[in-house]
Amino acid sequence: MNDPIRSGRLSTLAAAFVVARRDFTAILFSRSFFFFLLGPLFPVVIALMAGGVGQHVNDAADHPRLGVAMATADVDAMLAARGALAPRLNDAMPELVVVRRLAPGETIDARVELARGDIAALLTGTPRAPVLTGTPAQIAAWQGPVSLLAAQALGEAPKSYPQVALAGTASSSAGERKGRLLTAQAAQTLLFLLTMLLAGMVLSNLVEEKSNKIIEILAAAIPMDAVFFGKLFAMLGVSFVGIAVWASLGGSLVLAAGSALPALPAPAVGWPLMLLLGVIYFAMAYLLLGSVFLSIGSMASTVREVQTLSMPVTMLQLMNFFLASYAMTQPGSPVEIAAIAIPFSSPFTMLARAAQDPAVLPQIAAIAWQGLCVVIFVRLGARLFRSRVMKSGPTRPARPRKSLLARLKPARA
Repeated sequence: MNDPIRSGRLSTLAAAFVVARRDFTAILFSRSFFFFLLGPLFPVVIALMAGGVGQHVNDAADHPRLGVAMATADVDAMLAARGALAPRLNDAMPELVVVRRLAPGETIDARVELARGDIAALLTGTPRAPVLTGTPAQIAAWQGPVSLLAAQALGEAPKSYPQVALAGTASSSAGERKGRLLTAQAAQTLLFLLTMLLAGMVLSNLVEEKSNKIIEILAAAIPMDAVFFGKLFAMLGVSFVGIAVWASLGGSLVLAAGSALPALPAPAVGWPLMLLLGVIYFAMAYLLLGSVFLSIGSMASTVREVQTLSMPVTMLQLMNFFLASYAMTQPGSPVEIAAIAIPFSSPFTMLARAAQDPAVLPQIAAIAWQGLCVVIFVRLGARLFRSRVMKSGPTRPARPRKSLLARLKPARA
């Protein structure tokens, strides 16, 4: 009867908890962890500064313009009204572009002109009865300025403003799908960046303990599977602490910015479940990649060997991310099914699927499959470490090899 308490040896689960608690405490209260938290903040600050400059250039280069297609006299009146109001209203007054001067009785298809030109909306009709055609957001923003322009063109008192008729062109279903695709892409990219940024800690930790001979002491006292599981979950806990700190700082910036930042469209499963799935899939992606990094770190003895051996894994993980990104645009296709079945691309694919598909049962099945793969990869890595590094296992005494002439020579009596 193998009772772990009577034999004085911890079970695999208890030993893994001991290793995880030891590594988590040692890393969390070290001075290097503070600099680790500060590391990603510098690229974020640079990215925000570059984004602000790029947005300013984009706004200056791509200012939305309002096309006008009316009779010649009406076009001249609208242009004169715009010239009179622009100095007082500044950017609130849209730039007018003459699309066509209509002859008496001539009509124009506003939707066709919008599709072929570089204008954001088209103004037709007359100054007394203007018609504004474009996307709902754009024409809603320009409804007031256009009414003011028409009143100025008519030369009437400020109390009488013409009623602007709105003709929306955007499709709600297409816009919703495009918005969810944007949310899926953002979630996928964030998950990949966090995984690749934080998974490297497993390698450095294991190489350091190998050089100090600590890993051999642990392997002699507890099962190797427990050592690997403990280190993985300790690094995962440290990663969650780092993400919590960065999320707190990011949330403070979002609250300070208010409505200045663009809002992502709501995912299909809703934001609460999307955030929960994001945490779960980060854990799965981290454990899957970390189990491979543990196997690499167990075989490497120097930092140079770690970099050499981990480079192919990093490139393969980048290919898995590209596969998941492509599968995101092909829901229900064989490409998406293959991306879900491959363990290393499955977390990215399923998180993007959660943003586009409200079904929950496929998410549960994918999480169970990824958890099973984590257990398999950790056990394979532990077995590889025992056989290649610890040299454990049954061994037979080596027999002296005879030369060919000695084997052909008959034995003496």
